[in-house]
Formats: sequence, C-alpha cells, structure tokens
Amino acid sequence: MKMLFKIAVPPVAPMAPDASAGDAHPLDGVTRRWALVALSVAPLLLATMRAFGAAPSVSVSKLVECGCCDQWAEHLRKNGFAVSVREVPDLDPVRKKHGIPRDFGTCHIATVEGYVVEGHVPAADIKRLLREKPKVAGLAVPGMPAGSPGMEGPRSEPYEVLAFERGGAVRVYARYR
Repeated sequence: MKMLFKIAVPPVAPMAPDASAGDAHPLDGVTRRWALVALSVAPLLLATMRAFGAAPSVSVSKLVECGCCDQWAEHLRKNGFAVSVREVPDLDPVRKKHGIPRDFGTCHIATVEGYVVEGHVPAADIKRLLREKPKVAGLAVPGMPAGSPGMEGPRSEPYEVLAFERGGAVRVYARYR
C-alpha cells in the first residue's frame, strides 16, 4: 500500500539539566499536543488511505487466440482494478490448480485477493465479493453469454454469476436479465 500521508511529529526535547525533578514530563507542552492530535486523527487517516488505496490487483490467464478476454480486462480497468494479462495455450492446468469445475470452461481465469474468477463476471460482482468476503473459492459465469462484460453487442441474453467452493458446491450469486 502506498503511503498517502506523512505526519510530522516534533521530537521529544531532552529535559534541561536544571529542570526541577518531579514536575517535568518529557511529553509536556507542544509535543504532548502533537501526540494527542496524531492519535486522534489516526483512525481517520487509516480509513482515508483504505478508500484511496491501491486498486485491487487482478491477474488474468487467457487463451492465446481469444479477443473478448482483452475487452473483459478493459472492463475491469474502467471499474478501478489494476489488471495484468498472461496468455496461455491451455487453461486446464490453471482450472485444476484453483479447483474450478471443468463445466464452467471459458476463455479466461483471473485471481484477485485470494479468489478465483472464471468467465465474464461483471466488475460490480467482483467488488461485492471483495467487500463481503464470503467463504467461497470464487465466482464464475459459465459459457460466454452475449451482453456480459467483454461480450457486449447488439443482443444480450440472461445469465447468472455463480459462487463456487473448492468442494464443488455452487450457488447463484447474481442474475442478469
């Protein structure tokens, strides 16, 4: 995470050799006020840093000959994700590594913050996944439904975004009509 703010806190001044013992405290005066201000603003700064922090990083593995994957990656970029794309000749090893059911088979697989995303999953659903952090392996849109991100065109068809677990359990996460 990038540091967005820097708080300058003056150093604690050493006590003068002739200071009276007992009453003096090293954090007296301005230094103590700076410490209190810094402690009171820290939660606000932390929240601000999270809000303006780095975009979630998405790593996409896509089939070499596929063009819709690039359009889906661009959809993610436009929605605030930092996307890197790697071309592979076969997605089966990637699918196996992440425990993705074979029948989801699409042209690209992505990873983001420990989750797996297969197919043309809308950025809004990925953001929801990262915000809610459900106990699933990831999301998938099986096939290549017309009208889904990266598959835009003159027609569209209804499709579902599925949440899946490594053990094979699958449930509907979102519906698009």
